[in-house]
Amino acid sequence: MTEFKTGTVKANGLHFHFLELGEGPLALCLHGFPDSPWSYRYLLPELAKAGYRTVAPFMRGYAPTEAPTDGHYGTDSLAADVAALHGALGGDSRAVLIAHDWGAVAAYGGAALEPRRWRRCVIMSVPPLAVFEQIAFGYDQIKRSFYFWFFQMHVAATTVAADDFAFLDGIWADWSPGYDAGEDLPRVKECLRAPAHLDAALGYYRALFDPARFGLPSGMAEQHAVWGRPLPQPTLYLHGDQDGCIGLDAKTANTIEAFLGPGSTVERIEGVGHFMLVEQPEAINGRILRFLGQQVTAP
Repeated sequence: MTEFKTGTVKANGLHFHFLELGEGPLALCLHGFPDSPWSYRYLLPELAKAGYRTVAPFMRGYAPTEAPTDGHYGTDSLAADVAALHGALGGDSRAVLIAHDWGAVAAYGGAALEPRRWRRCVIMSVPPLAVFEQIAFGYDQIKRSFYFWFFQMHVAATTVAADDFAFLDGIWADWSPGYDAGEDLPRVKECLRAPAHLDAALGYYRALFDPARFGLPSGMAEQHAVWGRPLPQPTLYLHGDQDGCIGLDAKTANTIEAFLGPGSTVERIEGVGHFMLVEQPEAINGRILRFLGQQVTAP
């Protein structure tokens, strides 16, 4: 395996730890749940070869990154993290933003609220908010999203951590059918093993899907103000047709491009589940590199 540099930077009041490889314009790579920066282990070397300084941080609250003392995991904080990381890491207008799952939610907000920071975006596995709303309350998606509501319960942390986080084993098996996550899950579990960090990961869901607010006009207006804005940048959106987390049929996928900037591409990939970066790295990396362009231009 490629040896990555590691580092720490203070951004938006937190010390973020990260994996790093290469030199050049910033390529910021954001992970989701239940995941870690190591899901980018195949992509980072390819981006570095293409002339980028690739940085994959441990997201807010995922060890060894700090858990915020104020317990704030709202989408506004995630979007602010994205902008702050760009600045703290010395990003410029050539920077690109690559994001998966909760990283995608952070990226939608960060890229739309401060668009001049990012030349292009790559978003995976979580569609724009307006599209997510189309499917979130259908019966099939409610079944897939049982954990949204389960994580609101006090017993959730104990259940998720039981039997060496067997709950997470089940999540990976359901979301990426047939994929052997033996190399991934130990790193994910290490990020969440301390109770404060597991609470942090659950905190993302408790902030967004609070039963007292989610779905109400006031709550949804707050979300639309952060990650519901159309992205102005050219964006590559990728979604697997075997994704067990968010089901996206071809008809719904065709509505995504309307919420992305000119020059965007949407692709629903056959035979790929949720954790596409590690399931089919060559196929996914190739799509990303082609979209970003092999040559990195001067500012």
